[in-house]
This record gives sequence, structure tokens and C-alpha cells, in this order.
Amino acid sequence: MRFVFLRCLACVVFTVLHFSPALAQTDPTKASFDKALNNPGNWYLSWGYSRQQYAPSDIHVSQPDLGNDFTLHKVKAKDFPSSLPGTFKSIVDLDFTSPQENIRFGRYLTPERDFAIEFSLDHTKYNTNFGQSVRISGTKANAPVSGNVTLTPTNFTYNLHNGLNHVMINGVWFRDLYGPKNQPGHLQFLSRVGAGILLPHADNVIDGNQNAVGPKQVNVCCTAKNDWWQLNGWTAGVELGFRYTVYKSVYLELTTKAAYGALHGVPVYQGTANQKIWMSEQVLSTGFNF
Repeated sequence: MRFVFLRCLACVVFTVLHFSPALAQTDPTKASFDKALNNPGNWYLSWGYSRQQYAPSDIHVSQPDLGNDFTLHKVKAKDFPSSLPGTFKSIVDLDFTSPQENIRFGRYLTPERDFAIEFSLDHTKYNTNFGQSVRISGTKANAPVSGNVTLTPTNFTYNLHNGLNHVMINGVWFRDLYGPKNQPGHLQFLSRVGAGILLPHADNVIDGNQNAVGPKQVNVCCTAKNDWWQLNGWTAGVELGFRYTVYKSVYLELTTKAAYGALHGVPVYQGTANQKIWMSEQVLSTGFNF
């Protein structure tokens, strides 16, 4: 019985080794995939700037040592873009990280270049608006609190200012609309779907107490309480837009994006904050295939 089993096993191994290369060579899906990976010019990289808008959201603050466990409801916030002269100055000075910048780095996975997988970074900014009146509920100093409060720089400054960074992996689909393919004048419609992590830097003041996370150059990332950037949640989003080839492999891209982010454990003075954010974004970027 053992001899028969060994003979059968040997036959199976021989069949796999002998016929697998031939099967692999005739598999059209694998052949197409291999062609896409081996062809030059199947990588792309883009850099751009953006604007963001945020839906009102609830911010829950927990500071156990202070007896605080409260929620500010429907807080309004905005982005913090660089001025137009400031943007041009940052480009001239090669300081590309001052405005709200966006990076896309991807690889086409089909010979037709109609599908790609990419890494994206949206360096967005989030700042609560001063002067707004919001409802507060919960406890402060171990006493119940309910009513309205007007946000000021002293009683509640809540900024994710050095980046509410959306770090994502996307699937990208391209559809040809006009012009010679991969040549100047080529217009494409594109769609992105992706998910990833939120890596913000929190800068806030609550009741006169400022959160301090230490120098940016010392504690950089990502899980310690005094790190500059911290892993504080996850994000998912959809992006639609157009790509236009302007010269050889150089293109312009204009897109709009909707993203949802769930923030947990954002550092505040002697505590943390939780928040769920809906964001819309417009991105103008330039890139090239290589």
C-alpha cells in the first residue's frame, strides 16, 4: 500500500512540474499581468495641492484626572491652505510641504493602463472655527454640564494642523475619453477607491491647557504619547476626476474626493479625544509616467 501511495505521489509531482510551465504560459490573465509588470513606463508619480471642506461633527473629550468627559456637538471646522503668494514661495524655495499637498504613487497592472494600484497621501488640515456656538453635554470637573458654549482660542482650540494625514492604498480605474492614447491631448476619466490609516498631528487647547507632544525632529512617529504624528484611526474614500496628458509622459489631474475618517485617542491635555469626520476635497496635481 505504501509503495502504491508513493508511486501516485511521484506521478502527481511529475505532472505538476512538467505541465505547470506550459499552463502558465498559456494563461492569458497571467501573461497580461506579466506584460504589464515588465513593460517600462508603467509607474506614475504626482504631486498636487488641495482644498477641503468638513461636515459638522461631534468631538468627545475624555480627561479622567480632571473629571472631564464631555461632547461638543456638531462642531464646524475648515481647512488651512497657504495663500497664493505663500504657495508660489514654497515652490520656489523647494518647500513643498507647507501647503496642503497630495501625493499619488502607482503602478499600472494591465498593458492597456486602465487599472492601477497606488499609494496616496493627503496632507490635509483641520481647524475648528472660533466664535461658533455649539451644544455641550456630559461632565466637567465631575459635575454635569449641558447647554451651549462659544468656542474661543482659550476654551477650545482643536487643530489637526500639521496634517490630518490620510495614508491610503487605492485601486484606480481609467477610461479613455478623447485623444491619442498615452499621447499629448489624451483625456481620461479616472476613479479611485481606497482605505488606510489616519496619521494626524494634534495641536489643541482645552480650558486654557495646551497639549504638547514635543519637538517635531525628536519624536516623529507613530504610537508614543509624545510623538509628533500619531496613528489615531482609519479612513476610506472615493475619488473621481480627469487626467489630461500635456507633454510626452507629463499629465495634469483634477479630482474631487469624499472621505470618511474615524479618529480615536487623539491626544489632548491629560486625556484623549474621539471624532468621526466626513471630508470633501478638491485636488489639482501634476505628474508623470516613468
